[in-house]
Amino acid sequence: MVKSILDSSKGNLNRSNAAAICLNILSNSDYRIRSINDALADNYGEDIAAWVPPKTERDGFYENGSGGTELGFNGGLPSNLKTDVTVCKDGSGGCYKTVQEAVNTAPANAESTRRFVIYIKEGVYEETVRVPLEKKNVVFLGDGMGKTIITGALNAGMPGLTTYETATVGVLGDGFMASGLTIRNTAGPDAHQAVAFRSDSDLSVIENCEFLGNQDTLYAHSLRQFYRKCRIQGNVDFIFGNSASVFQDCEILVAPRQVKPEKGENNAVTAHGRTDPAQSTGLVFQNCLINGTDEYMRYYYGKPKVHKNFLGRPWKEYSRTVFINCVMEALINPNGWMPWKGDFALKTLFYGEFGNSGLGSIPLNRVPWSTQIPSQHVHTFSVQNFIQGDQWIPTSS
Repeated sequence: MVKSILDSSKGNLNRSNAAAICLNILSNSDYRIRSINDALADNYGEDIAAWVPPKTERDGFYENGSGGTELGFNGGLPSNLKTDVTVCKDGSGGCYKTVQEAVNTAPANAESTRRFVIYIKEGVYEETVRVPLEKKNVVFLGDGMGKTIITGALNAGMPGLTTYETATVGVLGDGFMASGLTIRNTAGPDAHQAVAFRSDSDLSVIENCEFLGNQDTLYAHSLRQFYRKCRIQGNVDFIFGNSASVFQDCEILVAPRQVKPEKGENNAVTAHGRTDPAQSTGLVFQNCLINGTDEYMRYYYGKPKVHKNFLGRPWKEYSRTVFINCVMEALINPNGWMPWKGDFALKTLFYGEFGNSGLGSIPLNRVPWSTQIPSQHVHTFSVQNFIQGDQWIPTSS
């Protein structure tokens, strides 16, 4: 049916692009469904009538997992990576001039242990990059944040584009890794949603990367993702999606709004999109700094009452976000969290905190629908337990 809509939509950019996106999603969904097979039956038994919504943290139930009770985890990109192809601005010495050209040379459906390493030399690469589903275990290595820059300006206000399609870099292939890059979206002040990086890559590891944008900077769309020592900058819902992601030792920075930043705003750092209590998804921040850019903090200290920033708000009904041992600076509102609209999701979300410090971390005035996680349960959200990282994240970094 979607194909027939696509065929009949020539000349209508919005409609044809929407149909093309649907075809891609159906293809990706077919692959994912085949990979998990009958997971519900495995977990809940063959008697469908007996399937009931699982208990959640809001019911006082915390999963123990098999990763032990330690919060600490030291993993990241492996240290012995060898370059397969190189990208450079002038194309000299046989290197590719664009990142996408290099991605296109990666083998399809490579062996699970074989990584395809793309070294991207210092420079500004103005392009939209897509790593398709069949390109597994692709690695981007740059020369450092602010040196190797991939930049774009797509936004959801453009004809035929959804938020999903605005990403400067979008990854579907599992096992993606990246280090030493800046990825940004420079869409203008009237652009609304404009994604810098989007990942649907299971078992992905991102280290020492910078993501710059405004609304919807980092789209952690789905599956298991690990971010270490990264910098993420934006203002409206700038870390969002329905993945199971852990952010470790990252710098989370609120940037000024692009239009009349001095007037004030209500910003949410996160907007997690869990739609079902059975989904093992959520955003977990460990040992991160939550602050503003230098420019934003000048506005904030000038009129602190009009500049309101919150840790998150519920994009979907079972939104789950956790901050553990993070430093929260003064810009975080004492309430901590903000509603999406009215009382939507306030009885079903899980927003947890543990061991945080800084002027924005004081639990006294937190909204009643957030939770201070009991110490005996905080290990539920370790890398080992929440995303089973000890089974797939290299530890020889």
